[in-house]
Amino acid sequence: MTFLWPQFLWLLAALPLLVLLYVWLIRRKKKMAVRYASLSIVREAMGPGQSLRRHIPPLLFLVAITAMLVAAARPMAVVVLPSNQQTIILAMDVSGSMRAADVQPNRLVAAQEAAKSFIKDLPRHVKVGIVAFAGSAQVAQLPTTNHDDLVTAIDSFQLQRATATGNAIVVSLATLFPDAGIDISQFSAPSRQRGIPIDQNEKQLKEFTPVAPGSFTSAAIIMLTDGQRTTGVDPLDAAKMAADRGVRVYTVGVGTVDGETIGFEGWSMRVRLDEDTLKAIANKTSAEYFYAGTASDLKKVYETLSSKLTVEKKETEISALFALGAAVLTLLSAGLSLLWFNRIL
Repeated sequence: MTFLWPQFLWLLAALPLLVLLYVWLIRRKKKMAVRYASLSIVREAMGPGQSLRRHIPPLLFLVAITAMLVAAARPMAVVVLPSNQQTIILAMDVSGSMRAADVQPNRLVAAQEAAKSFIKDLPRHVKVGIVAFAGSAQVAQLPTTNHDDLVTAIDSFQLQRATATGNAIVVSLATLFPDAGIDISQFSAPSRQRGIPIDQNEKQLKEFTPVAPGSFTSAAIIMLTDGQRTTGVDPLDAAKMAADRGVRVYTVGVGTVDGETIGFEGWSMRVRLDEDTLKAIANKTSAEYFYAGTASDLKKVYETLSSKLTVEKKETEISALFALGAAVLTLLSAGLSLLWFNRIL
């Protein structure tokens, strides 16, 4: 725990003085009590339990004063709070390799079911957008809180050829920042060209000042893919674009790490999960990489992401909690004193 105004903690040094004052008052009352001939009768009536009870209200009041002094120092602590994450973009791979059945019933269906379960568990105020990518990337559903529209978009996925992971990130960013001047036409059209420069239309991009990676807390991107990039922009360049805007890109790898030969529309292709690149994307944007080798793993990954994106740990001032505790203890002290002795302290 840290304090914004630690100088106020010096006031705690007055507490021993209050204790000494209380002890002095007790002794003074005892000296005054010896003047009464019936003192022995009073002592017998009180008993040891009554004698202990008389100190409880002052003790509670002393703890209340301590809490108030700590509150005055404005304590800070790391606590778990609801996240202010408002928009999440699901960038989902719909390349032909997603028909592989190493994840039952196949990779695409498992990803669809996990995504729908993820959306169902999100708070209603969180907007979700869907970007589908293969050889190009398209917005399947603009960010919305309507879960039915999101489910419809996910169920309408059509498998295509190639994998453009970089394009998926750029189109997701364009969806999050529609006024940033990002021209997505070059990323939405199918292309076999590798290494398309992101700054090809740099003159159309609005000027902005790069921020710290992961500092934009109003949105995040979750990218799921089962293969390595075969076309489009370099995903690491796209990741830098996201990092400069503070957007985290959580990456999820699903399927075979070592590689597998998949047949699709008369084509035979070798697909391999490029974990190194996916980890690099996540690291560059201050996010995390997750591997899901089975449908069950994939669901757990989405459950983990849901908890990460809906709550967050942050350093927050907790003066109000100490002030509330002090108020409760003060009322309790006064209430017990009235109940037991018909007076306050």
